[in-house]
Amino acid sequence: MAPITRKRRWLRRLSFVGLVAAALSQPHGAAAPAQGEPNLRERFKGLVDRDRIQPRWIDADRLWYVVREHTGKAVWVLINAAAESTDEQALRLDRRRLDALFNTNEATIERVEPTKDGATLRCFLGNGTQWLLDPGSVTANRIRNAAEYDISQGVGTQHQRAEPKGSGAEHDEGVLSPDGAYLAYIEGHQLWVVQHYRGSRVSAPVSITDDGTETREYTEPILWSPDGQSLVCTLREPAQDHTVRIVESSPDDQIEPKLLDLNGYLKPGDRIESIEPRLFRATGAVDAPLEAVPITNQALFASPWSIRKVRWDDDSRRFTFLYNARGHRVMRWIAVDAASGAATAVIDETPGTFFDYANKLYHRRLRSRREVLWTSERSGWNHLYGVDAVSGKARAITSGEWVVRGVESVSADERFATLRVMGRNPGEDPYHVHFVRVHLGTGAILPLTQGDGNHELEWSPDRRWYVDSYSRVDQPPIWELRSAKDGSLVRALERADAGPLVEAGWLPTQRFVAKGRDGTTDIHGVVYRPTHWDPAQRYPIIESIYAGPHGAHVPKRWSVHRKPRELAELGFIVVQIDGMGTNWRSKAFHDVCWKNLGDAGFPDRIAWMRALGAVDPSVDLERVGIYGGSAGGQNAMRALIAHGDFYDAAVADCGCHDNRMDKIWWNELWMSWPVGPHYDESSNVVQAHRMQGHLMLVVGELDRNVDPASTMQVVDALVKADKDFELLVLPGMGHGAAESAYGTRRRRDFFVRTLLGTK
Repeated sequence: MAPITRKRRWLRRLSFVGLVAAALSQPHGAAAPAQGEPNLRERFKGLVDRDRIQPRWIDADRLWYVVREHTGKAVWVLINAAAESTDEQALRLDRRRLDALFNTNEATIERVEPTKDGATLRCFLGNGTQWLLDPGSVTANRIRNAAEYDISQGVGTQHQRAEPKGSGAEHDEGVLSPDGAYLAYIEGHQLWVVQHYRGSRVSAPVSITDDGTETREYTEPILWSPDGQSLVCTLREPAQDHTVRIVESSPDDQIEPKLLDLNGYLKPGDRIESIEPRLFRATGAVDAPLEAVPITNQALFASPWSIRKVRWDDDSRRFTFLYNARGHRVMRWIAVDAASGAATAVIDETPGTFFDYANKLYHRRLRSRREVLWTSERSGWNHLYGVDAVSGKARAITSGEWVVRGVESVSADERFATLRVMGRNPGEDPYHVHFVRVHLGTGAILPLTQGDGNHELEWSPDRRWYVDSYSRVDQPPIWELRSAKDGSLVRALERADAGPLVEAGWLPTQRFVAKGRDGTTDIHGVVYRPTHWDPAQRYPIIESIYAGPHGAHVPKRWSVHRKPRELAELGFIVVQIDGMGTNWRSKAFHDVCWKNLGDAGFPDRIAWMRALGAVDPSVDLERVGIYGGSAGGQNAMRALIAHGDFYDAAVADCGCHDNRMDKIWWNELWMSWPVGPHYDESSNVVQAHRMQGHLMLVVGELDRNVDPASTMQVVDALVKADKDFELLVLPGMGHGAAESAYGTRRRRDFFVRTLLGTK
């Protein structure tokens, strides 16, 4: 009776109770041999009812979509969000009624637009005909003279891109001051100014600078202050020239190989572009109309990775810019006084590790309240702050042990912001994206989404309504129409049904949560099983890894088919896990990766798999594989270097095996600068002698993302260490070569051979 008890306990642990219970009750029989399902995707294609709609707004209140069932039946749905009763809200027409309505057997509606009167709709059919539909009487007449019907432009404001204030007017030969009195331009690496009147020069050009050279030159943009009394431009020194050379061994158009150059491929430690803002003040003199104003306190923006968002204040008293220090341990919003040149840090972020500028930088000036919206992890969680634009005093607009994923929009009156948030709903997966509206003054939060899942919104043109769609890996999509006024439900639209899919033998993806290395932090992952899974059998476990700190990588949305399922079908249990060091949890969770990409969250991943094995006897922790590409390729090989006592086999595709060999921005963000001994500690090349287990290296010879020499340097180190391994070099292929048909087959064969013992 023990196995039956374990099976029942196992079923209770699966979150997708209804579908899983139905799926596991099917008579699967004994575990199938190691043979794949060549058409696994096709086998389950189209077996979910109402699983996909694309809402399209017609005007401020009306939208339409087509929904299909697995039987092939399609229904055309028109929704009026402003209707008072649910009976008046929706018009549903299936293919039979559409055929009768439009008097055609090709009633495929491709586009719907309101006519000038707004009461009728102009329907464009796939057969090229146009029809006038009256939703009230549900009648339609073919349009014979299309010119008679004007197409409404819809509702909503057309937003024009505003030029930065103080930039002056663009001119063929330079930039005019706001009053049109001066024309500034760059020539011969120097800044020049000439008096200007009604489109003509009225004085000889004057060189304002004389220290520009071919290697250190003045460059645009040229930004005049709104009062025309000050000007800012940039003194720029280019980065070093770093060219990566790759060989195309088997080009299609010739017999001889080709040598290809990847120019401008900077790597960690290289000399980057030097950027220095320069300030000039008007003098009124004809022979020297501008004079330089030295900027003081330049230590505030020394060794910049970037200086961007240079803007003048409306009153012309100062200009500001965002400064990102090289090494990414300092992010500042700096203001420079136009009269004195004194620089001050209005916002000063020095987190101690890294400031995740690539994913969490948000900076918006609120003109209505002399305030800046700013996101920061200073509390330990990414949140939205309001910062006084002069004093720098910050107030938290949002707070708590959850994160702001992004600012989706700010209202026109700058009173509210719509945010994407994660981890705010107790009891839910902290990676699920929800939407809220926050009052920028009080911090009061109005939730806009309710269901347990990962959410996306489709807004009406005037943003009074929105369609909320959400799903989970174990929950098919649900669509709801909601009011932006208070987030209330206006109408349930569609709910996908996976019953036919499960009846066909499909097993749902399982969500699984276990404690990480510290024994307290929840680590989230998913599990894929073969359709012939038998809980009484034992299956090797393979991890599909991607531990890049720039994101969280375990899927959260519904999908009938993902590539790990194909590998599982061979007789494996395949998992994906977000360990510590990945993004979108607390700052402490993320900081694990800092100067330590070799960690890759492995202590958490191993603890998670052991916890899975403790509740599922079919998981064989004596046979463990791992595979990944790019950063995941580095991770996969690292598993055999640092944790060869747990992992038995790894396939590493296009890995950035030494972070000094890969692109500068990604690696310096997490490994910092200057380059030091910590790069050696995370290097698969330096640590290759520690590798144990079965390893396959895969690389495309034309990889333009990660220098393919990174893989070959690992090969060299393994040879020198007298280590056995397999190498697959794919001619003519680029980044992610293992995902090609041939690379995928070889990877599957490798795991069948090393973990199943089948040739």
